[in-house]
Amino acid sequence: MNRTARALGSSGRGALRLTVYLLWTLLLIPLQALAVARNWRLCRTLPAFYHGVCARLIGLDVVVRGQRADGPVLFVSNHSSYLDIIVLGSQIPGSFVAKSEVGSWPFFGLLARLQRTVFVERKARASVDKQRDDIGSRLDGGDSLILFPEGTSSDGNRTLPFKTALFAVAARRIDGRPLTVQPISVAATRLDGIPMGFAFRPFYAWYGDMDLAPHLWQAFRLGGMTVEVEFHPPVTIDGFSSRKALAEHCHRVISDGVACAISGRPSVPVPAKEATSPAPAPTTASA
Repeated sequence: MNRTARALGSSGRGALRLTVYLLWTLLLIPLQALAVARNWRLCRTLPAFYHGVCARLIGLDVVVRGQRADGPVLFVSNHSSYLDIIVLGSQIPGSFVAKSEVGSWPFFGLLARLQRTVFVERKARASVDKQRDDIGSRLDGGDSLILFPEGTSSDGNRTLPFKTALFAVAARRIDGRPLTVQPISVAATRLDGIPMGFAFRPFYAWYGDMDLAPHLWQAFRLGGMTVEVEFHPPVTIDGFSSRKALAEHCHRVISDGVACAISGRPSVPVPAKEATSPAPAPTTASA
């Protein structure tokens, strides 16, 4: 794969993109930090503008389908790469829910904190209630949040099982109404207009024991990547018997959306019906 990446990529293009990305980021850090400190409305709107420019700088062509829900929303998405942050961040004026380790990462931890990320300790069952309340208080305040319930990143060809604990926040009612939960599927589908398939999708996906720096440099060097984002019909907990049933529905919808995107098929709406058992992993096809 590395030999193929070298053949496809350009070090000159990578250096230019990286330089402009760093300059753009360093330019906006002080402004966002001030906006967060003063609690200006700008701190909620600037990140989407920032990520939109970053997507263009890196060469990500984000194709959006469906309608994004308004108001305080818990967006639920599959996750295969740190690039998902840029892709979704460019489309959603909201903050992410991330594992606590991200907050300590050099540079990217700072960016996460400036976007007012909610950090959670996924393995600490004893603190689930507090984490749920932290997320709930942000939703009560009018913020939208983006949750990756797989708990880790996948290879981009499938959707991993969802961890359901944080779906408990869906029981919250905002101004007397049930919280809106909207599933989103994200799939990298093309590289310079050519279907990516299994061979090229790891150029986007970052998972397993991949090192971050080489993968990021590779992303800067490569040509344009098409990433398809589909906003599926929103639901609420009122349509389900439990948070687990809600999570199973979201998993089924997102799995189907990813499978359809990477195989080039149009997605078909999945009815919001109760699931008696976790949906099986969809059969993926190399696009």
